[in-house]
Amino acid sequence: MFYIVRSDLVSCHSDINDHIPCCSKLAHTIFISKFRNLSLETNPSTGSNAVDHKLLPSASNTAQSSTDWNFNKTLSKIIRKNILKFLDAERDISILKGILKPGDVIHYVFDRQSTMNVSSELYKLLPRVSPLKNQFHKRCAIVGNSGILLNSSCGQEIDSNDFVIRCNLAPVEEYERDVGRRTSLVTMNPSVVQRAFQDLTSEQWKGRFLKRLRGLNGSILWIPAFMAKSGEERVAWAVHLILQQAINVHTAFPSLRLLHAVRGYWLTNKVQIKRPTTGLLMYTMATRFCEQIHLYGFWPFHIGPQGNPVKYHYYDTLTYEYTSQAGPHTMPLEFETLSTLHRRGALRLHIETCNVRMQSISKERLG
Repeated sequence: MFYIVRSDLVSCHSDINDHIPCCSKLAHTIFISKFRNLSLETNPSTGSNAVDHKLLPSASNTAQSSTDWNFNKTLSKIIRKNILKFLDAERDISILKGILKPGDVIHYVFDRQSTMNVSSELYKLLPRVSPLKNQFHKRCAIVGNSGILLNSSCGQEIDSNDFVIRCNLAPVEEYERDVGRRTSLVTMNPSVVQRAFQDLTSEQWKGRFLKRLRGLNGSILWIPAFMAKSGEERVAWAVHLILQQAINVHTAFPSLRLLHAVRGYWLTNKVQIKRPTTGLLMYTMATRFCEQIHLYGFWPFHIGPQGNPVKYHYYDTLTYEYTSQAGPHTMPLEFETLSTLHRRGALRLHIETCNVRMQSISKERLG
């Protein structure tokens, strides 16, 4: 049986509400009681007999301390190999110079009837070679934005990873103790410019945006510029400021095929997603250049495992209806899959506090 949770790496939805229906509250209560057991389950044997690639829960899972999680290196390699049949993150992380030129017409991925012309400024920011060329890391963290990170003391543990992926330009300075500070790659959906920086409508908001960008200090800034017409103007503003202010980032603009390739992989594995979230995109790509993948800040409910309130984002007051059927994503189903992969040792989901776990990191690195 799958237990339903959601990855909060995706935080760019527009159908935000201030309440949870009564039936959703009941579902949350039922789930949380089950997740207290789920979070303690680890993978079965990491031997060759544990390598069925079907994304189904294993009846042989046993309840153990969450610190006893063991990395299933064999399963991880099989997942990487199968994903490579659909996409290669080293190539698909960004369109490169030479593939496009200024003035080229692009049809948006989500709105094929709408087009954009590649501007000279955007062309200047296209990389000449993949930002991930020849990269492979022992241990990577993907950091979601859920309020479950607050008071987690996970910052030091997150920063101990070899490669750290963050989402939607989330702030770190004021939350370093819980979310860490290191950033190797950060995503920035165009909607972030509106939601977090008020469409740069004043010098104050523009200054805040520039401060956040400067804080990246050489990181990869992953901008999905070709997804929807609605983001065109915001992408142009960001591109202009990066060039004008000589911001030290390595920009990346995902290939037009990436989203469909990711969806194709998961559909082939009978995970019936509608549109992959940023979180699932990041995990799928990370399998290409990371051996171990650790996920932090993934929690889909307003109530935490210990019955405490959990904010939608650790850094703002937005609220969200997790069980909405109107959105383009199937977040509960995605987290079902990630939970299964956690139990089988292909990745690790962290929902507990980290201050008592740092001693286990060296052991995991040798897994």
